[in-house]
Amino acid sequence: MHKLKDNFGRQMEYVRLAVTDRCNLRCQYCMPAQGIDIVPRQELLTFKEMYRLIRVLTELGVQKVRLTGGEPFVRKDFVGFLEMLSHNDLLEAINITTNGALISQHIDRIEKLGKVKDINLSIDSLNREKFAKITRRDAFAEVYKTLELLEQSSLNLKLNVVVQSGINTDEIVDFVRFTKDKKLAVRFIEEMPFNGKGQRKMEENWTFNKILNEIKTEFDVKDIISEKSSTSRNYAIDNHLGTVGIIPAFTRTICNNCNRIRITSTGTFKNCLFDDGVFNLRDFIRKGASNDDLKELFLSLVKEKPENGFIAEANRQDGGASESMSTIGG
Repeated sequence: MHKLKDNFGRQMEYVRLAVTDRCNLRCQYCMPAQGIDIVPRQELLTFKEMYRLIRVLTELGVQKVRLTGGEPFVRKDFVGFLEMLSHNDLLEAINITTNGALISQHIDRIEKLGKVKDINLSIDSLNREKFAKITRRDAFAEVYKTLELLEQSSLNLKLNVVVQSGINTDEIVDFVRFTKDKKLAVRFIEEMPFNGKGQRKMEENWTFNKILNEIKTEFDVKDIISEKSSTSRNYAIDNHLGTVGIIPAFTRTICNNCNRIRITSTGTFKNCLFDDGVFNLRDFIRKGASNDDLKELFLSLVKEKPENGFIAEANRQDGGASESMSTIGG
């Protein structure tokens, strides 16, 4: 069986699939407050098309899929799609990134599927007023309820915290304290320049080292040995049930070990978050492509994967900051 390897010998084992571009929140770093161009339904990949793409990819060695949006639970019958996807015997794990506002009623059903392993819950503040300012919605109570339910479930819970200069940096230590009595991982993420406004604030960004130094003002941290392809550098703290991680999403020191590919909700294949997208899979499928055609295509497309994200961004036609994260699977 052919394996999905790029020109640098990296085996692609993880696909990030956006099931929708829509979201019920309007986070400042992800979407503009207004003026979003919502994709017409017929332009989205259908669940059957998504299942087929994942099946072909698993036959090429992909083992995990992360389902994102927008917000995946906004899409009707998303849980039904999870059930469909769980029947893929070659797929080792299904992971989900969600804002938590719509998932609570589905947690029991998701647990029973068996293949859903990790839930990444995006929560950038533990303060209701600040949360509302960041997300432009008053949804903190529901999101926190989801956090508590997930913590009590059998699912692995990770909290994703996008570190935003002047907005929530004062809560970094609070989030670390949160791991003392909770068996979860808090992962601080460097802010990226995708907010749909074409704005970059490189000089203001809290980068990996700055975040780590802030944590060290109150805690002694110990390195946790992670998988080579891990997107985060992870740490343990004595007498804490949970762990802490930092994702260098902006400075991109993790790129050389990347084993991930992306598919947007409209079927655009992306080797890297920062590239323009190299092919539209939706149109290829709808023109009658066979599974063998898809395999040949994937094997060809992955050869275009850059060694790191800086190369991909340099090759973009729009400078790399004009899209909103919701449209590319944030």
